[in-house]
Amino acid sequence: MNRLLNFFTRKKPQTITIVSGLPRSGTSLLMKMLEAGGIPPLTDNQRTPDADNPKGYYELERVKKLPEGDTKWLDDVNGKAVKIISALLPYLPESYNFRIIFMERDINEILISQKKMLVHRGEDSKKVSDQKLSSLFSGHLRETENWLQEHRQHIRYLKINYNDLLNNNTLIISSINDFLGGELRTDLMSSVIDPSLYRSKA
Repeated sequence: MNRLLNFFTRKKPQTITIVSGLPRSGTSLLMKMLEAGGIPPLTDNQRTPDADNPKGYYELERVKKLPEGDTKWLDDVNGKAVKIISALLPYLPESYNFRIIFMERDINEILISQKKMLVHRGEDSKKVSDQKLSSLFSGHLRETENWLQEHRQHIRYLKINYNDLLNNNTLIISSINDFLGGELRTDLMSSVIDPSLYRSKA
């Protein structure tokens, strides 16, 4: 009897909304769009807007502790969205359900954008060749795709192309809205897209 009661009263795993992708793939833009559409971001605002992301980064520093097993903060994501770079996705616990919007972008544009950021920070942008970085990124994306496929029992995901989003945002925003339940303010999501910030073109 107790087992039957526990079955009907136990909490269902919480569903967490995640925006992911490689750095410089458009994740900050998507976070801003979700915020405009009605899903608030979980962020600590420690990383402030700058020349590379004048609209903000929408990051949570504690996300970086996932490899250390720090996952308690995931309980605070309920009803919100959190940005997690693709390299950290495999550290997500299986005790939650996740719906992940995965941003993709032309690899060459990502490389251009990352180099600009390094220059702005006064760091060496030529430490690793473009060919090597392109190969690393492509391999990482293949591994991430495999990981997502292998964990479909507690993960749903939608892949969005950054370049398509800028060119056909009505169609793409509609697919995002459908994926997240159909209650977003799609008109407001479209209004925050600023084409002038598309500066790293291949």
